[in-house]
Amino acid sequence: MGKKSLSSSSQSWWWRGWRYLHPQHNLRRPLLLALFIISFVALTFLLSGLESLSVEHQLVVSRLNKELITLKNQLENVKKHIRSWSIVEEEDDPLNVERRRAVKEAMIHAWACYEMYAWGHDELQPQTRDGVDSFGGLGATLVDSLDTLYIMGLDEQFQRAREWVANSLNFNKNYEASVFETTIRVIGGLLSAYDLSDDKVFLEKARDIADRLLPAWNTPSGIPYNIINLRYGDAHNPRWTGGKSILADAGSEQLEFIALSQRTKDPKYQQKVEYVIEELHKTFPADGLLPIYIDPHTGITSYSKISFGALGDSFYEYLLKAWIQGNKTESVTQYREMWETSMRGLKSLIRRTTPSSYAYICEKTGSSLSDKMDELACFAPGMLALGSTGYGPDEAEKFLSLAEELAWTCYNFYQTTPTKLAGENYYFPAGQDMTVGTSWSILRPETVESLFYLWRLTGNKTYQEWGWNIFQAFEKNSRVDTGYSGLKDVSSGEKDNMMQSFFLAETLKYLYLLFSPPSFISLDEWVFNTEAHPLRIVTRPANGETYSTIGQGRLQERFHGRKGRSGSN
Repeated sequence: MGKKSLSSSSQSWWWRGWRYLHPQHNLRRPLLLALFIISFVALTFLLSGLESLSVEHQLVVSRLNKELITLKNQLENVKKHIRSWSIVEEEDDPLNVERRRAVKEAMIHAWACYEMYAWGHDELQPQTRDGVDSFGGLGATLVDSLDTLYIMGLDEQFQRAREWVANSLNFNKNYEASVFETTIRVIGGLLSAYDLSDDKVFLEKARDIADRLLPAWNTPSGIPYNIINLRYGDAHNPRWTGGKSILADAGSEQLEFIALSQRTKDPKYQQKVEYVIEELHKTFPADGLLPIYIDPHTGITSYSKISFGALGDSFYEYLLKAWIQGNKTESVTQYREMWETSMRGLKSLIRRTTPSSYAYICEKTGSSLSDKMDELACFAPGMLALGSTGYGPDEAEKFLSLAEELAWTCYNFYQTTPTKLAGENYYFPAGQDMTVGTSWSILRPETVESLFYLWRLTGNKTYQEWGWNIFQAFEKNSRVDTGYSGLKDVSSGEKDNMMQSFFLAETLKYLYLLFSPPSFISLDEWVFNTEAHPLRIVTRPANGETYSTIGQGRLQERFHGRKGRSGSN
């Protein structure tokens, strides 16, 4: 009875409830029907809103999770960087630690003066305490210094520079820019900062300026013009070259543009610069030595001098380094073959002095040799040492020996002057060792660069001692309260009014690395462009394969050519 009674009661309750929901019942009660409809609609909206909120919530959570993963990865990279530096400080030779700190202090001084007197300008003029826009107002010193700041662990300075790049660096300028200088300093500096920090703002800026330079390659031969208007894209060559393109300027953009294609997955940059090499390869001479002027309409070299100094130098450097940048694989073999051909030609230019037997690299016009060598050519010992590792044992030993001979000559460019700083070029008269030609000194890095490579590849600490002596000469003769100045004359020590951007980008960076362990910015993982900007070594793809990066962790008279610098001011 109890169960039946309960069931009957429940059924009666259910029927009474359903009766109020039935349409026929509510048609006789319009107010109740309206209330029912309103309640139903409100409930529908509520449930829909909850569902929508749930989807949005899931999206937010998903995005936050992705950001968390990114932050964790960045934290791991920072930890790796900190760990690597703790190893450097704890396990390194105390003398190297002391010298590295001295070089870092020099960088802090140079940068602080640039920030104080020339922020955002291309270069600092220490004597007049102001900035000058030598390169169209692209912040050349700032961009050139990004990777040096990062490598030295100057985080606050790097972040201030990064913010300027993100918010103030503007390439839309009615300015006739050097394609070469803009490539090696600005694109090179931005790409290196990107490779070291993984901050995409640098990659985006590098792509912007590269796109503005690309019309320079639109010539009948594909050999680029050397000058281009950044706003309008009008390209041409300087008048003083007779309308010809300069070898070093036209043939030294491979590293930067190939790297840009690798990072952006856009082949157009690589295609432009590699076509230049293909064109030059068609008529490449048996000795691998090219005159410094090329006709951009025909792609044929013009009668002019051959030089491993101004106007020619970095072309040969980039043949080797493009091979290294491609991880020495079959796809970049042509670069190595062309470079080896050129090195056979270089050996034909070597002469030695009497009585001291200093080896030097002559310049050549036609069949005549000139006993003159630019300080710019002092990159060659480092290049030879770096390239010697690709030869068999016997040839490698010969090229390394030649590199050491030439480095001794370059070191003595410094040691034979009253200030212990090198002049711009040297002559080698018969029966004499060397005499200074052009006597200014503008804080150049080439000799220190070669000492860095030779120390890394031989372990001989003599090269560290030579580098330290050169650094001390800079400190004694070039350092002023407002930065660093070049010298108008290496005999008198009279100072000029320019702190060249490459002093921070190259000279101080190579000195710092000269006193750092070889594992730091390893030559197995990085290749330096001609402005000392390290770029990650990346295996070149074959058959559409993706690029493979080596070492995935993140950390760091006018002269033209490898470092086409203006003279002293």
